[in-house]
Amino acid sequence: MADPTKRLPKLPVERALKVIAGRWKPVILYYVFDGPKRLSELKRMMPDITQKVLIQQLREMEEHGLVRRKVFAEVPARVEYTATDLGLALEPVLLALCRWGQRHAEEQNELGGLADCIVRPRSNQARAKTAA
Repeated sequence: MADPTKRLPKLPVERALKVIAGRWKPVILYYVFDGPKRLSELKRMMPDITQKVLIQQLREMEEHGLVRRKVFAEVPARVEYTATDLGLALEPVLLALCRWGQRHAEEQNELGGLADCIVRPRSNQARAKTAA
């Protein structure tokens, strides 16, 4: 497979948007920020995504260094996905986007039924890695 960084734009903001672009990548990241998730767990959390698209999005995020795929030597094989330090660094960005989305809905008088932005408490060690 071609090096994914060669296909990315040179303008940093455009590059960032391309890496997290898509309907599902921010949602997947949201769930793996909380800790390791198996494919079946992610599928249950996002019933509207097809397994094919979920796997495709996870592979793209793995190529771009946002998630890590760990295969356990078990029968049947167990695979878990976790956010990398680079992926975890997107948590405040996605939270800011969530808050902006809430503000937009409020400005458009469409707040009814909108979900809250959830800030997940993480260990001090995880916060320190993200801040570095």
